[in-house]
Amino acid sequence: MRFFTEQTTAIRYKGFLLLQEKNKSWLVRPERSPMLLLPFRTEACSLIEVKRILDCKISEVEEMIKAA
Repeated sequence: MRFFTEQTTAIRYKGFLLLQEKNKSWLVRPERSPMLLLPFRTEACSLIEVKRILDCKISEVEEMIKAA
């Protein structure tokens, strides 16, 4: 009998955890509270694309904070 353990890729990036899922999509969530950006999932894409998406969302949040 074999038991397969599945490894999950977890990467820390700018205060967020990037967790790769089985279907090659990514779950992005903050490491700590308070959360300025809610957790989200991406389509199947590369790590570079996930970082680009996250950077874009972070800059949008920072612009909203400056405007307030």
